[in-house]
Amino acid sequence: MPLILGTNSIKDTGYEVANSCRFNRADGAYMHKTPGSAGNQKTMTFSCWVKRSQMSAETYFLLSAGVDASNRDAILYQDQTIRVLSQRNESDYWLRSTTRVFRDPSAWTHIVVSIDTTQGTDSNRIKIYINGTQETTFNTYAWGDAYPAEDFEMYFNDDLEQAVGSYAQATPGNHFDGYMAEVVMIDGTAYAASDFGEFDEDSPNIWKPKDVSGLTFGTNGFYLDFEDSANLGNDANGGTDLTEVNLAATDQATDTPTNNFCTMNAVGSHGSVTLAEGNIQVNVANNTDNASGTFFVDKGKWYVELKYTAQESGDDLIMFGIRPDTMNIYQDNLFNLTGTGQGLYYYGDNGNQRPANTSYGSAVALNDILGVYIDLDNNKLYFAINGTVQASGTGISIPTTSDYYTFSFTSGGQSDTAQVNFGGCPTYTISSGNADANGYGNFEYDPSAGTFDSASKDFYSLCTKNLAEFG
Repeated sequence: MPLILGTNSIKDTGYEVANSCRFNRADGAYMHKTPGSAGNQKTMTFSCWVKRSQMSAETYFLLSAGVDASNRDAILYQDQTIRVLSQRNESDYWLRSTTRVFRDPSAWTHIVVSIDTTQGTDSNRIKIYINGTQETTFNTYAWGDAYPAEDFEMYFNDDLEQAVGSYAQATPGNHFDGYMAEVVMIDGTAYAASDFGEFDEDSPNIWKPKDVSGLTFGTNGFYLDFEDSANLGNDANGGTDLTEVNLAATDQATDTPTNNFCTMNAVGSHGSVTLAEGNIQVNVANNTDNASGTFFVDKGKWYVELKYTAQESGDDLIMFGIRPDTMNIYQDNLFNLTGTGQGLYYYGDNGNQRPANTSYGSAVALNDILGVYIDLDNNKLYFAINGTVQASGTGISIPTTSDYYTFSFTSGGQSDTAQVNFGGCPTYTISSGNADANGYGNFEYDPSAGTFDSASKDFYSLCTKNLAEFG
């Protein structure tokens, strides 16, 4: 089973979410539209599932509406908290900010903000739910620490620009970074979290999505299910579509709240590591740096691809493979850790395996795709280059221990970049579209093609659907 998993981790849920959308902050990705007329500005609900990529204290907008930077309403992450604010003429604020912080890049989180300013009791005018539970304690600030006034009119559902994934009024900014799924805007009804999700009857700590198609969306409500890769801004409720900015068909993902895929870990890596594209693209600055995956496993057969895309001139090695959870990722000079017992099992671009540092297969050139197969039922590790399993399918023996393993990337030089494909949302073009034997993942090469120690084996993408069966 995995060591790092969050809400709705390995449970089949009944209602399945097929797709999400990847928002890459560096690209300035977001969606927006301006309704032709105003709807209900006193009563609304916003619901979305998010899987964050970056965990910094910067501001990441989920939803915004308004005129400009001085006059706007927003739902956002800031300082790892979830905030709902309204700003009028710069100094006139109201703000609700959770005391809890949220910084798990491995899990999907469900956020519901329900607003009804017609309520006589101020605490009933805005409700924030996280994974089905209503937040009841909030941070206090010298400014803006208040509920909205009774009958306060929001910019949400007004005939002003409404943006998903950015503060978009006048000049876009503070873009979201990560994945969104099941994005719902409701005009005219203050729904509870239970209208969008439910706790699993067999595992009551697991919050899972529900079908939202039967809700009343109102005049300016919309529903983004991201199932049309050619039109990610499609309103599945039938209203006017949102306009996509700096988003492409390749940003459609199958990494969802009902099938969570492994990515590289924004909080479990060491040194100067830069992650992008939904924590799938990774750059490591030097040989003391190491980027690792979000899921650790101790059984099953798992497959991942890596495409080397940039290597600093003069570098002698970039490596991808596995490491155990007992490995000290803060150990300096990971590149020089050789010999048995170190726990690092890598394939270098020169064709050598680590820790033995002996020849195993062909050298890897830039833009080649390295396949990594880990068989934890038989404690074997295999590598392939562009679909050809190396060393005639002879596996590398890894220790039989109680360790959990994750996939890992490091460098022997400076500023090396790779794109890691766990199957949920590849960053490089997939020409053949191979899934695993269960139908999950999107890979360039078949995870089960070839022979492994003279036998056929099925390897699987590292996602929670497969973990429920094999992990």
